Amino acid sequence: MSKIYDLIIIGAGPAGITAGVYAARKKMDCLVLAEDIGGQAAWSGDIENYTGYQFITGPELASKFEEHIKEYDIEVKEGESVLEFTKEDEIIKIRTDKAEYSSRTAIIASGKRTRELGVPGETEFKNKGLTYCATCDGPLFEGKDVVIVGGGNSALDAALQLVKIAKTVYIVNISPDLGGDAIMKDKVLADVKVTVFNNSKVIKVSGDKFVRNVTIETDGEQQELNVEGVFVEIGLIPNSEFVECLDKNKLGEIMIDAQTQTSLPGIFAAGDVTNVEEKQIIIAAGEGAKAALTVFGYLARKGE
Repeated sequence: MSKIYDLIIIGAGPAGITAGVYAARKKMDCLVLAEDIGGQAAWSGDIENYTGYQFITGPELASKFEEHIKEYDIEVKEGESVLEFTKEDEIIKIRTDKAEYSSRTAIIASGKRTRELGVPGETEFKNKGLTYCATCDGPLFEGKDVVIVGGGNSALDAALQLVKIAKTVYIVNISPDLGGDAIMKDKVLADVKVTVFNNSKVIKVSGDKFVRNVTIETDGEQQELNVEGVFVEIGLIPNSEFVECLDKNKLGEIMIDAQTQTSLPGIFAAGDVTNVEEKQIIIAAGEGAKAALTVFGYLARKGE
């Protein structure tokens, strides 16, 4: 008979890592399954609102998370993608692209992934000037003209990173005005390198071997922007497709209550994959801690 864990955590971003730390402190037999460690935090640029750090970059914070979880005797399997998630009787079965696992409880903290534009040229120029991560790829565009597609916090974060690197930064925003945090918005709008096109959308990405321009539409009028970089920052999609047995909202987010319990007993969820409204690193971490403590109480009540 295969091993049955007390808890399996899916994801190793802020929610999953924190849940793992709390599970270890409660001496639960825990396994963490993750495609990578750090999650969306590793994509962020400058982070100025995480308590305890007046300033830290996303990759630095992700590294701190990894250092923290490695202080504990936690089994972490990195580089595994969950393909199937089911519950049979009282046991949760999880199948990845590499193995199968069983557990009494689970915390789904699989986060979100970037949403694609869905326009001509996007697939063709992916990784040839078109990218979804300013933190990862921004340095490749030093001294070049670039465009950011989006108008929320992720777009603002990308802009604040790219103004330090690029020659010119265009922002193409489908809404009448930029959203996001007021402080970030003010910094972006104050920078002379930035030009914002509101009420606008990208309708085509063009080039030769690499991106050379994008076609945008503003109030029905089309124009071309000559750029060598396109950064897509139009939102995120929850990584919840692998779990079909739980209630989700219309966005695909897993529905949870105040104790992080899902629609099935013994299955919990935390972080950006859930319907918790505010998607912030510190909130995801707090939800991960709450989920692990709730799991501990759940197992204690069952006498396991």
